[in-house]
Amino acid sequence: MSLVNLAHVCSHLQNASKARLAVTSIPVSKLHVKLMLGLQREGFLSSLTLGGPTPPKPFLLQAQPSPEHLDNMADLLREQPWLAYPVADRKQPRAVRALLQMQTTTNGGADEAAGEPGAESTTTKISASQLPSINTSSPLTRPGDASEVHVPLNPAKRRLWLGLKYYQNEPVLKHMKLVSKPTRRIWLTSEDLGKITRTRESAFVKGLTHPGECMFVTTDRGILEARECVERRIGGMALCRVW
Repeated sequence: MSLVNLAHVCSHLQNASKARLAVTSIPVSKLHVKLMLGLQREGFLSSLTLGGPTPPKPFLLQAQPSPEHLDNMADLLREQPWLAYPVADRKQPRAVRALLQMQTTTNGGADEAAGEPGAESTTTKISASQLPSINTSSPLTRPGDASEVHVPLNPAKRRLWLGLKYYQNEPVLKHMKLVSKPTRRIWLTSEDLGKITRTRESAFVKGLTHPGECMFVTTDRGILEARECVERRIGGMALCRVW
């Protein structure tokens, strides 16, 4: 878990909200996906879309999933976090090589369609330049509607596109700061989190005093909000606080 990249994400989201951007993108990682799902669940983000270097189509960002679908996505990624990285075929680890060696059979007309044995077949190989990307479905989007995103095959080119929210010309997400530092990670118990959620300082962490302020904690059950950790009586490492 790299908190250095998370610090860059926090600064990037603050700057994007101050610049009044409608959408922005961050690098894809398991930590980023789980944290952004938590931000969307708490109402700080309007949409999440897994795509490439170019922004997705506007109607994909405007489509709002139902709360039940958001809960299903969170549960699915909590149990199977590798689903955030779609590939052509999950059963074949070398799906890209299989695609590059894919063979297509053609004939000289309608002879093969009629089942005639005299049809000639030719085999062609598809090069890597002819397959820059494929259409894959992601658990971060709703199945069944026109929400399939053009996801590159190269994981380094994939980006997580976020839709920022604004209310009365003011950004909903104004501040996002790390609690644990890369050189100093802070672990909190459920008792410490209970004090922090009640605006009291505990374990050198200030309480949640701002209106609508949330703190996200990574636990053995995934990334949860501090109040949810108190309800479940579990602790973990404090990641960041948002308000």
